[in-house]
Order: sequence, then C-alpha cells, then structure tokens
Amino acid sequence: MLRVGTGFDAHALVEGRSLVLGGLLIPYEKGLLGHSDADVLTHAVCDALLGALAMGDIGIHFPPSDPRYKDASSIDLLGKVMEMLRKEGYGVGNIDSVIIAEAPKLLPYLERMRENLARTAGIATGFVSIKATTTEGMGFTGRREGIAAHAVATVIKIPGS
Repeated sequence: MLRVGTGFDAHALVEGRSLVLGGLLIPYEKGLLGHSDADVLTHAVCDALLGALAMGDIGIHFPPSDPRYKDASSIDLLGKVMEMLRKEGYGVGNIDSVIIAEAPKLLPYLERMRENLARTAGIATGFVSIKATTTEGMGFTGRREGIAAHAVATVIKIPGS
C-alpha cells in the first residue's frame, strides 16, 4: 500500500541564531527562530511523513511547550518520526521538497542536505529531492524576513509487517 503526505513549515529569520536546513549548518548572518533548531525543511518532511499515515504533525508529537525539545535537532526528530512509521509497518518511498528563501543561496548545500535526509529516512539519496527557489522579492521570504519549505513524501507498507 502506497500513501502520500504533504508538509509545510515557515520560520522567521533573526539575528543570534544558527541557520540549519536539512540538518546542515548553513553559514549566514541570521538563523531561524523556533523552539527547536527551527529547520523548516526537516519539519516539512516530518509533517509530510506523519501526514501520509494520518498521524498528525510534529507539533503534536514534539510540542514547543515541552522543554525536552528546546533547541532539539530536527534531524533527530526525523529519526523519531521514522521510528513511528516503522512501528506502523511503513518505510519511505521518496521525498520531494522545496525551500523558499531569497537568501542565502542554497545550491552549494543541497546535496549534503539530501544525504542527511536520506540517511535518516533509511533510503538512498536518489529518492530525496530538494529544490530551492525565491519569490522574486515578494512576501515575507522575498523581504528576507523568513524561510519556508514544502515537502511531499510517499510511504510504503513493508511486506510482512
């Protein structure tokens, strides 16, 4: 059985925080504001995977009100989502995502982000797509006030589970 889920996340850019996307520290003068490391790409992927199995979103499983998740690594949270999927008898088919950011330029970092997500999801890098785009100066991402990400994921029932 094949199931599909979508995810979206957005966070404000602020001074005094590190910028983490796809589990990778990106050199930039600002970072994303959030309870965890605010990795919008990984959050969108987590939500897509959880959504595929109608399991809610990361805010339900890792609430910002819980001090255990203060400054948590979103890649670690993705690992926990994978444990939930496996417990239900599913694995990841593929992940497709897009990061929306006017700056910084992300092309030099996309391959390492893909590797991080693939390794954590337990799939080959060839099953993970990450694209980056801008909004041509429009909206909060265009004004460099924040970064957003969309993700779509398929999950597949593991035979015998």
